[in-house]
Amino acid sequence: MPIPGNLLTTAMAVMPHKDVDRALEAALSLDIPFWPQLPLYNYYEDMYVQAAEHFPGILLDLEKRTLRFSTDKFVEEFEETLSKFDQPEYFDISKTYSVVYHRFLELDLRDRPAIRGQLEGPVSFGFNVLDENERPILFNDTVRPFMYEFMAKRINVQLAALKEKNANAFMYVDEPGLQFLFSAMAGYGDQAAKTDMELFFSMIDRPRGVHLCGNPDWDFLLNLDLDILSMDIYTNKEVFSSYASSIKRFLDRGGILSWGLVPTNFEPFGKENLGSLEKLLTEVWAVLGKKGIDLEFLVSRSLLSPATCCLVNPDREKTVEEAFKRVKQLSEDLRAKFNL
Repeated sequence: MPIPGNLLTTAMAVMPHKDVDRALEAALSLDIPFWPQLPLYNYYEDMYVQAAEHFPGILLDLEKRTLRFSTDKFVEEFEETLSKFDQPEYFDISKTYSVVYHRFLELDLRDRPAIRGQLEGPVSFGFNVLDENERPILFNDTVRPFMYEFMAKRINVQLAALKEKNANAFMYVDEPGLQFLFSAMAGYGDQAAKTDMELFFSMIDRPRGVHLCGNPDWDFLLNLDLDILSMDIYTNKEVFSSYASSIKRFLDRGGILSWGLVPTNFEPFGKENLGSLEKLLTEVWAVLGKKGIDLEFLVSRSLLSPATCCLVNPDREKTVEEAFKRVKQLSEDLRAKFNL
């Protein structure tokens, strides 16, 4: 099983650190490490900027920390980008766009149960990058199909690089924008969006999954052909637990759930403790158990993680690091209870 379960720990990638070594140390403290994304260290390390590398039409302003799109520039650069489609290194993240990624690849990671990478997904990227008319490029019928193919290529190239470091590497497609995707939107209807997402994931090598912190169409996500789904259960516990039948199908076909449990924001973190967080999670599991999901099987297909990323705490990285420690302690306590 390439992605382990049994309540091992991992986390989302965006971190508030300005010290690369300290960020890597925190990421490596978990069972399944990842390479951190550090936008406060350098704007190149921002998740949207990293996804934008070599995308035709991009206007990147490092001084103003803005990422825009020019339709004319897209037309000018499109053919050159197509000519590079058989060059894997062109689609990987360069040392300019992530010092952290390349430091991670220099480590000996063979002894880990798995490792993980990530890239911002096309929906969120397309929502957040605006053209010269202040319109998201996701709504551009010419750009959008290419964007899905381009991002799939980038994800596959990164996954291949990570698999050279650990055979059980897998990828998150980070998609916070999915919570908005299926609402009424001019120019991009519900069915077209679902069809595009299904095609997109069919182009991505396995193991593949989605991470998001919002409240999307859970039925759609759980029925996508994914290997792992990472979500904020701390915020969405009541909503998510109401999808028991889709959750059961997802687990039965081999899916892994990463339960985002420990808040990383300063105030909610201070309100919780190990006991309250364990109670929250086991109550969700009890609801699912009453709806026919075997608890031992569920645990065997589960990871634990922080609930969300956080860049805005007054103590910068301190609460985030404490959240990582709490995730580890919860994992140890729960693994002992389940004899794992």
